[in-house]
Amino acid sequence: MRLGLVLAEAFSGLRRNLSMVISVVLVTFVSLTFVGAAILMQMQIGTMRDYWVDRAQVAVFMCTDISQEPTCLDGAATPEQIAEVQDKLDGPALSPLIRDVRFEDQEQAYQNIIDLLGEEYASVITPEQLNQTFWINLVDQRQSDVIIEAFTSLDGVEDVEDQLQYLEPLFQALTVATYIAVGIAVLMLIAAVLLIATTIRLSAYARRRELRIMRLVGASNPFIQTPFILEGVFAALLGAIFASGAVIAGVQFGVDGYLRRRVDFVTTWVGLADAWIVVPILIGIGIVLAAFSAGFAIRRWLRE
Repeated sequence: MRLGLVLAEAFSGLRRNLSMVISVVLVTFVSLTFVGAAILMQMQIGTMRDYWVDRAQVAVFMCTDISQEPTCLDGAATPEQIAEVQDKLDGPALSPLIRDVRFEDQEQAYQNIIDLLGEEYASVITPEQLNQTFWINLVDQRQSDVIIEAFTSLDGVEDVEDQLQYLEPLFQALTVATYIAVGIAVLMLIAAVLLIATTIRLSAYARRRELRIMRLVGASNPFIQTPFILEGVFAALLGAIFASGAVIAGVQFGVDGYLRRRVDFVTTWVGLADAWIVVPILIGIGIVLAAFSAGFAIRRWLRE
Protein backbone atom coordinates (compact mmCIF):
# COMPACT_ATOMS: atom_id res chain seq x y z
CA MET A 1 0.00 0.00 0.00
CA ARG A 2 1.50 3.33 -1.11
CA LEU A 3 1.40 5.70 1.83
CA GLY A 4 1.68 8.84 -0.28
CA LEU A 5 -1.30 7.90 -2.43
CA VAL A 6 -3.39 7.03 0.62
CA LEU A 7 -2.59 10.34 2.31
CA ALA A 8 -3.31 12.26 -0.89
CA GLU A 9 -6.73 10.61 -1.12
CA ALA A 10 -7.44 11.40 2.52
CA PHE A 11 -6.56 15.09 2.20
CA SER A 12 -8.52 15.30 -1.04
CA GLY A 13 -11.57 14.01 0.81
CA LEU A 14 -11.05 16.56 3.57
CA ARG A 15 -11.00 19.40 1.03
CA ARG A 16 -14.14 18.16 -0.71
CA ASN A 17 -16.13 17.93 2.54
CA LEU A 18 -14.71 20.97 4.30
CA SER A 19 -17.97 22.11 5.90
CA MET A 20 -18.68 18.65 7.30
CA VAL A 21 -15.08 18.36 8.49
CA ILE A 22 -15.43 21.65 10.35
CA SER A 23 -18.61 20.30 11.96
CA VAL A 24 -16.77 17.15 13.07
CA VAL A 25 -13.92 19.24 14.48
CA LEU A 26 -16.30 21.47 16.45
CA VAL A 27 -18.42 18.63 17.83
CA THR A 28 -15.32 16.66 18.79
CA PHE A 29 -13.81 19.77 20.36
CA VAL A 30 -16.87 20.44 22.53
CA SER A 31 -17.39 16.82 23.56
CA LEU A 32 -13.76 16.20 24.46
CA THR A 33 -13.59 19.51 26.33
CA PHE A 34 -16.39 18.22 28.55
CA VAL A 35 -14.55 14.92 28.94
CA GLY A 36 -11.39 16.78 29.99
CA ALA A 37 -13.34 18.97 32.41
CA ALA A 38 -14.94 15.91 33.98
CA ILE A 39 -11.57 14.20 34.42
CA LEU A 40 -10.04 17.32 35.97
CA MET A 41 -13.02 17.77 38.29
CA GLN A 42 -12.63 14.21 39.50
CA MET A 43 -8.92 14.84 40.04
CA GLN A 44 -9.81 17.99 42.00
CA ILE A 45 -12.24 16.10 44.20
CA GLY A 46 -9.60 13.46 44.93
CA THR A 47 -6.96 16.12 45.66
CA MET A 48 -9.25 18.03 48.03
CA ARG A 49 -10.42 14.89 49.78
CA ASP A 50 -6.86 13.68 50.34
CA TYR A 51 -5.85 17.10 51.68
CA TRP A 52 -8.74 17.46 54.11
CA VAL A 53 -8.80 13.83 55.19
CA ASP A 54 -5.20 14.29 56.29
CA ARG A 55 -6.02 17.47 58.25
CA ALA A 56 -9.61 17.05 59.45
CA GLN A 57 -9.97 16.42 63.16
CA VAL A 58 -12.44 14.73 65.44
CA ALA A 59 -13.50 17.07 68.24
CA VAL A 60 -14.65 15.78 71.65
CA PHE A 61 -16.52 18.68 73.28
CA MET A 62 -16.75 18.51 77.07
CA CYS A 63 -19.82 19.79 78.93
CA THR A 64 -20.17 23.39 80.08
CA ASP A 65 -22.49 24.94 82.66
CA ILE A 66 -24.99 25.80 79.93
CA SER A 67 -24.93 22.46 78.10
CA GLN A 68 -28.35 20.82 77.70
CA GLU A 69 -27.33 17.31 76.62
CA PRO A 70 -28.40 14.33 78.80
CA THR A 71 -24.74 13.60 79.48
CA CYS A 72 -24.33 17.11 80.96
CA LEU A 73 -27.03 17.05 83.64
CA ASP A 74 -24.42 17.56 86.36
CA GLY A 75 -23.08 20.74 84.74
CA ALA A 76 -19.57 21.38 83.47
CA ALA A 77 -17.27 18.43 82.97
CA THR A 78 -15.29 17.58 86.07
CA PRO A 79 -11.52 16.99 86.11
CA GLU A 80 -12.25 13.29 86.65
CA GLN A 81 -14.41 13.15 83.51
CA ILE A 82 -11.75 14.95 81.50
CA ALA A 83 -9.14 12.52 82.82
CA GLU A 84 -11.39 9.59 81.85
CA VAL A 85 -11.53 10.83 78.26
CA GLN A 86 -7.75 11.27 78.22
CA ASP A 87 -7.24 7.78 79.59
CA LYS A 88 -9.45 6.25 76.88
CA LEU A 89 -7.54 8.14 74.21
CA ASP A 90 -4.26 6.85 75.63
CA GLY A 91 -5.60 3.31 76.05
CA PRO A 92 -4.60 0.33 73.90
CA ALA A 93 -7.93 0.28 72.04
CA LEU A 94 -7.78 3.82 70.61
CA SER A 95 -4.17 4.96 70.73
CA PRO A 96 -3.11 2.95 67.61
CA LEU A 97 -5.73 4.90 65.63
CA ILE A 98 -4.60 8.33 66.84
CA ARG A 99 -1.78 10.38 65.37
CA ASP A 100 -1.91 13.18 67.94
CA VAL A 101 -4.24 14.82 70.46
CA ARG A 102 -4.46 18.44 71.56
CA PHE A 103 -6.47 19.51 74.60
CA GLU A 104 -7.91 23.02 74.55
CA ASP A 105 -9.18 24.44 77.84
CA GLN A 106 -11.76 27.20 78.18
CA GLU A 107 -9.22 30.03 78.39
CA GLN A 108 -7.50 28.87 75.21
CA ALA A 109 -10.86 28.47 73.45
CA TYR A 110 -11.87 31.97 74.59
CA GLN A 111 -8.66 33.50 73.27
CA ASN A 112 -9.05 31.71 69.93
CA ILE A 113 -12.59 33.04 69.58
CA ILE A 114 -11.50 36.60 70.35
CA ASP A 115 -8.63 36.34 67.88
CA LEU A 116 -11.09 35.14 65.26
CA LEU A 117 -14.02 37.49 65.90
CA GLY A 118 -12.27 40.55 67.31
CA GLU A 119 -11.98 42.31 70.67
CA GLU A 120 -15.50 43.73 70.42
CA TYR A 121 -16.82 40.28 71.38
CA ALA A 122 -14.75 40.13 74.56
CA SER A 123 -17.62 41.51 76.65
CA VAL A 124 -20.22 39.25 75.01
CA ILE A 125 -18.50 35.87 75.38
CA THR A 126 -17.08 34.42 78.58
CA PRO A 127 -14.70 31.47 78.91
CA GLU A 128 -17.31 29.56 80.93
CA GLN A 129 -19.60 29.44 77.89
CA LEU A 130 -17.01 27.60 75.79
CA ASN A 131 -16.24 23.91 75.69
CA GLN A 132 -13.05 22.31 76.79
CA THR A 133 -12.16 20.23 73.75
CA PHE A 134 -9.97 17.34 72.73
CA TRP A 135 -8.83 17.85 69.12
CA ILE A 136 -7.88 14.47 67.65
CA ASN A 137 -5.97 13.75 64.45
CA LEU A 138 -6.36 10.17 63.28
CA VAL A 139 -3.94 8.01 61.37
CA ASP A 140 -6.85 7.19 59.03
CA GLN A 141 -9.70 9.70 59.10
CA ARG A 142 -12.08 7.06 57.74
CA GLN A 143 -11.96 5.45 61.20
CA SER A 144 -13.53 8.49 62.85
CA ASP A 145 -16.66 6.44 63.59
CA VAL A 146 -14.66 4.47 66.16
CA ILE A 147 -13.86 7.65 68.11
CA ILE A 148 -17.40 8.94 67.81
CA GLU A 149 -18.82 5.66 69.10
CA ALA A 150 -16.32 5.52 71.96
CA PHE A 151 -17.25 8.92 73.44
CA THR A 152 -20.86 9.46 72.47
CA SER A 153 -23.13 9.16 75.53
CA LEU A 154 -20.14 9.33 77.90
CA ASP A 155 -20.85 11.44 81.00
CA GLY A 156 -19.20 14.83 80.74
CA VAL A 157 -19.05 14.75 76.93
CA GLU A 158 -21.47 17.13 75.24
CA ASP A 159 -20.79 16.17 71.62
CA VAL A 160 -18.35 14.41 69.30
CA GLU A 161 -17.96 15.82 65.79
CA ASP A 162 -16.01 14.79 62.72
CA GLN A 163 -14.96 17.92 60.83
CA LEU A 164 -14.90 16.01 57.56
CA GLN A 165 -18.70 15.74 57.62
CA TYR A 166 -18.98 19.46 56.88
CA LEU A 167 -17.07 18.99 53.62
CA GLU A 168 -19.13 16.06 52.36
CA PRO A 169 -21.84 18.32 50.81
CA LEU A 170 -19.09 20.09 48.84
CA PHE A 171 -17.65 16.79 47.63
CA GLN A 172 -21.13 15.57 46.69
CA ALA A 173 -21.90 18.77 44.76
CA LEU A 174 -18.64 18.48 42.84
CA THR A 175 -19.37 14.82 42.10
CA VAL A 176 -22.82 15.72 40.73
CA ALA A 177 -21.20 18.39 38.55
CA THR A 178 -18.77 15.74 37.30
CA TYR A 179 -21.64 13.40 36.41
CA ILE A 180 -23.38 16.21 34.52
CA ALA A 181 -20.21 16.97 32.58
CA VAL A 182 -19.77 13.27 31.79
CA GLY A 183 -23.40 12.99 30.65
CA ILE A 184 -23.05 15.97 28.31
CA ALA A 185 -19.74 14.62 27.05
CA VAL A 186 -21.25 11.21 26.27
CA LEU A 187 -24.11 12.78 24.31
CA MET A 188 -21.70 14.99 22.40
CA LEU A 189 -19.40 12.03 21.68
CA ILE A 190 -22.35 10.07 20.30
CA ALA A 191 -23.16 13.05 18.10
CA ALA A 192 -19.52 13.19 16.98
CA VAL A 193 -19.49 9.47 16.13
CA LEU A 194 -22.70 9.78 14.08
CA LEU A 195 -21.44 12.90 12.35
CA ILE A 196 -18.12 11.25 11.44
CA ALA A 197 -19.97 8.23 10.07
CA THR A 198 -22.27 10.47 8.02
CA THR A 199 -19.34 12.49 6.72
CA ILE A 200 -17.52 9.35 5.60
CA ARG A 201 -20.60 7.96 3.87
CA LEU A 202 -21.16 11.26 2.02
CA SER A 203 -17.50 11.35 1.03
CA ALA A 204 -17.72 7.79 -0.26
CA TYR A 205 -20.90 8.60 -2.19
CA ALA A 206 -19.25 11.64 -3.79
CA ARG A 207 -16.38 9.44 -4.98
CA ARG A 208 -18.45 6.41 -5.92
CA ARG A 209 -17.18 6.38 -9.53
CA GLU A 210 -13.57 6.46 -8.35
CA LEU A 211 -14.27 3.61 -5.95
CA ARG A 212 -15.81 1.49 -8.72
CA ILE A 213 -12.75 2.06 -10.90
CA MET A 214 -10.43 1.17 -7.99
CA ARG A 215 -12.34 -2.07 -7.49
CA LEU A 216 -12.16 -2.88 -11.19
CA VAL A 217 -8.37 -2.51 -11.22
CA GLY A 218 -8.07 -4.83 -8.23
CA ALA A 219 -7.60 -2.44 -5.28
CA SER A 220 -8.05 -4.21 -1.97
CA ASN A 221 -10.67 -3.18 0.58
CA PRO A 222 -8.04 -1.98 3.11
CA PHE A 223 -6.52 0.26 0.42
CA ILE A 224 -9.96 1.73 -0.36
CA GLN A 225 -11.02 2.10 3.27
CA THR A 226 -7.84 3.60 4.74
CA PRO A 227 -8.17 7.13 3.22
CA PHE A 228 -11.73 7.44 4.54
CA ILE A 229 -10.67 6.29 8.02
CA LEU A 230 -7.81 8.79 7.96
CA GLU A 231 -10.27 11.57 7.05
CA GLY A 232 -12.26 10.89 10.19
CA VAL A 233 -9.13 10.50 12.31
CA PHE A 234 -7.62 13.78 11.06
CA ALA A 235 -10.82 15.72 11.75
CA ALA A 236 -11.20 14.19 15.21
CA LEU A 237 -7.52 14.75 15.95
CA LEU A 238 -7.92 18.46 15.24
CA GLY A 239 -10.91 18.57 17.58
CA ALA A 240 -8.94 16.71 20.26
CA ILE A 241 -6.02 19.13 19.92
CA PHE A 242 -8.35 22.12 20.30
CA ALA A 243 -10.00 20.46 23.30
CA SER A 244 -6.58 19.83 24.85
CA GLY A 245 -5.72 23.49 24.35
CA ALA A 246 -9.02 24.50 25.98
CA VAL A 247 -8.32 22.25 28.98
CA ILE A 248 -4.80 23.64 29.42
CA ALA A 249 -6.06 27.22 29.05
CA GLY A 250 -8.83 26.53 31.55
CA VAL A 251 -6.34 25.33 34.14
CA GLN A 252 -3.86 28.11 33.38
CA PHE A 253 -6.30 31.04 33.44
CA GLY A 254 -9.37 29.65 35.20
CA VAL A 255 -7.76 27.70 38.03
CA ASP A 256 -4.29 29.24 38.46
CA GLY A 257 -5.25 32.73 37.34
CA TYR A 258 -8.64 33.09 39.04
CA LEU A 259 -9.80 30.39 41.48
CA ARG A 260 -6.49 29.87 43.27
CA ARG A 261 -6.40 33.56 44.25
CA ARG A 262 -10.05 33.97 45.20
CA VAL A 263 -11.09 30.71 46.88
CA ASP A 264 -8.99 30.75 50.01
CA PHE A 265 -10.39 27.70 51.80
CA VAL A 266 -9.20 25.40 49.01
CA THR A 267 -5.42 25.23 49.12
CA THR A 268 -4.84 22.35 46.71
CA TRP A 269 -5.88 22.74 43.09
CA VAL A 270 -5.26 20.76 39.95
CA GLY A 271 -2.42 22.24 37.93
CA LEU A 272 -0.83 22.17 34.50
CA ALA A 273 0.81 18.83 35.29
CA ASP A 274 -2.67 17.32 35.72
CA ALA A 275 -3.86 18.99 32.51
CA TRP A 276 -0.99 17.45 30.56
CA ILE A 277 -2.01 14.04 31.90
CA VAL A 278 -5.48 14.60 30.43
CA VAL A 279 -4.19 15.64 26.98
CA PRO A 280 -3.14 12.16 25.72
CA ILE A 281 -6.39 10.73 27.07
CA LEU A 282 -8.43 13.20 24.99
CA ILE A 283 -6.35 12.60 21.88
CA GLY A 284 -6.62 8.84 22.36
CA ILE A 285 -10.40 8.97 22.78
CA GLY A 286 -10.76 11.17 19.70
CA ILE A 287 -8.63 8.94 17.48
CA VAL A 288 -10.21 5.67 18.63
CA LEU A 289 -13.80 6.89 18.25
CA ALA A 290 -13.08 8.43 14.85
CA ALA A 291 -11.32 5.33 13.54
CA PHE A 292 -14.12 3.08 14.80
CA SER A 293 -17.00 5.14 13.39
CA ALA A 294 -15.26 5.88 10.08
CA GLY A 295 -14.18 2.26 9.63
CA PHE A 296 -17.68 0.99 10.39
CA ALA A 297 -19.30 3.49 8.02
CA ILE A 298 -17.04 2.82 5.02
CA ARG A 299 -17.16 -0.97 5.43
CA ARG A 300 -20.94 -0.85 5.55
CA TRP A 301 -21.09 1.43 2.52
CA LEU A 302 -18.81 -0.83 0.47
CA ARG A 303 -21.08 -3.81 1.22
CA GLU A 304 -24.13 -1.98 -0.12
